[in-house]
Formats: sequence, structure tokens, C-alpha cells
Amino acid sequence: MAFTMHSHSGQFCPGHAKDQLEDIVRHAIRIGFKTMALTEHMPRTELIDLYPEEMDPSPQASLDALMPRHLAFLSEAQRLQEKYASQIHILIGFEGEWPRPEFGPFIRELYISEPCVDFVIGSLHHAAGVPIDFDKAMYLQAARAAAAAFSEKSSSSSPDALSKEEEEETLWNRYYDEQFDMLSSLRPVVVGHFDLIRLMSGDPARDVRTQWPGTWERIVRNLGVIRGYGGWLECNTSALRKGLTEPYPGRAIATEWIKMGGKFTFSDDSHGIAQVATNYLRGLDYLESLGVTELWTFRRRPVHPGTTTTTPTPGDGEDRRKAELDEVAVPLAEFRASLRLGGDAVQM
Repeated sequence: MAFTMHSHSGQFCPGHAKDQLEDIVRHAIRIGFKTMALTEHMPRTELIDLYPEEMDPSPQASLDALMPRHLAFLSEAQRLQEKYASQIHILIGFEGEWPRPEFGPFIRELYISEPCVDFVIGSLHHAAGVPIDFDKAMYLQAARAAAAAFSEKSSSSSPDALSKEEEEETLWNRYYDEQFDMLSSLRPVVVGHFDLIRLMSGDPARDVRTQWPGTWERIVRNLGVIRGYGGWLECNTSALRKGLTEPYPGRAIATEWIKMGGKFTFSDDSHGIAQVATNYLRGLDYLESLGVTELWTFRRRPVHPGTTTTTPTPGDGEDRRKAELDEVAVPLAEFRASLRLGGDAVQM
């Protein structure tokens, strides 16, 4: 039973994604997906949260469009969920943002207030308030911001006294500290691209365990938090199409997670039809090389009148409670066998 737990569309993620959401769902059905989570990015709240691509022609207009677009996405996702129910099991979620801790209450409100939202992907795309996966220039800007904040807090050195290696180490430490705050606050059941910080790194394949032991301690701490509340790590194959040699998370982190008894879910993090199931076979090979035998997804169990759930939501006399989510284990062999992929489509 093939699936993805993380996807985007050009319809609701304009600028860096492509294609209409319904066309993406139909393509997923054609290639054998039995479950698909629709998880567009959540809206952001201030002008400083905008990416460079959103600044032209009007930053305020871009910001004002985010919440209406989010609500339109939820409406369309529900329509597709019903229309294609006999062909694919659609889950509805959104990908969280954590540029600063103030986003915690906002994320919880977005989740609680909309009964159709099944889960939230806990992701970080920022450190020290600066995007770390947009381009190399912004990654270096984030490193400088993290170094400046560290120097101000420690009062022991100037950020200019740090080498480039030390500056980047400070950025990684900041990333995992902010991730810890997000995990502790939200306890997201799906943790997206856990080590996204390595995408723009000067050495994405570095062995953090020996080079930066303080960073490794933070990584193990964060994994322990996730394991403690029963969350899943996403094995995200988008790292492969972006030029990395291993999916998120890399081998050292994945091995540590397995030692903890942690569970993996699986995602392409697609941004359009061309990226659905991209590098899925390589991702499955990677997991098998680690000794992983199964992946995890959800099955929605709609709420029936007279039943109760743990996530009641306010309504005007209508049933606005969330569906229950059953955890479903999918053997890797079954997942692989269900894919209908032609040529080298998954190796793009």
C-alpha cells in the first residue's frame, strides 16, 4: 500500500510548486497510491515571514492572501477526499512553520479550529528567524544571525571571532534547539525532514557525532522527545532529488532512531506531479539497508453521532469533531509491490 504523508501543489503553494491539487491526486491514484496526505504550508502572520519570491509586487498583498488560501485549500481537500474516496484514502493536514516560538499557539488554533485537519507536520524551515533551505545566501545569513545571537548571549566572544566552521556549528545547534522547542510545544505526530539543516551545508555528509558532539547531543535529545510522546520520523525522499546522497534523516540519525525503537513514515514532499513518488525506490532501498521492515500511516475513522473524541471543536449545533486516526503498519515489500512506476520516473 503505497502512500505519501507530505505533499504540496502549485494551486495552494504558488511560487515554488506546480499543478492543480486534483491533478496531483489523480496522478497519485494512477501510480498506485492508496493513501495520500494533502499538507500545504500553513499561513504565516507577518511581513518578516515572507520569502523573497513573495515580496513582488506587493508584500502586504502576499501576506493577506495566505489565510484565505489556507481555508480554500481545506475546502478543496475535503471535496477531493469525498470525490475520490473509492480510489484513494485522503488525509488532510498542513505543514507547520516555526520561525519563532509565537507560532505555537497559532498552529494549535489552526489545528483545533478546523475539524477536517487530521494532523500537523512538525517542520522547521528557519533558524535564528532566517530561512535555512531557500538558498545558500540565506543559509549563510542564518549562520551569521545564529553566531551573533550566541555571542550576545555568552558575552564571551565577538561573532567575527568565529571561524566559518564554528559559525555553521552554532547554526546547527540553534536549529536543533528551536526544533526542541517546537517538539516540546506541539508534540507533532509526524516530524518532517528532521535534518533539513544539512541541505545547504558546506558538508552535508559530515559525521556530526565526531565533529560536533554538542550538536549530536541535541539531535539525540530531540529524538528522545519524539520517541517519548510516540511521534514518527518522516523518511523524506526530497533530499535525494535536491542532490543529497541520503534521504532525511541521514544514516546516523536514522540508526539512532531505530535503536530507540522509533517508527518511520514515508514522504516524497512533492511540489507537483513530476515529483510524486520521486526516488521512492531509492528511499525504500535505503530503509531496507537499515533493517527497517515497515512504514506507518493513518486510516481515518469518521466520527459518528453519539461518539466522543479527544479533540472536540466548537460548532453551531453541528458535529464538528475530528475523525479518529488509526495507526496502520505497511510492510516495505507490500509498499514496493503496490507502486506502478514506469521507466526511471522515481529516480529523477
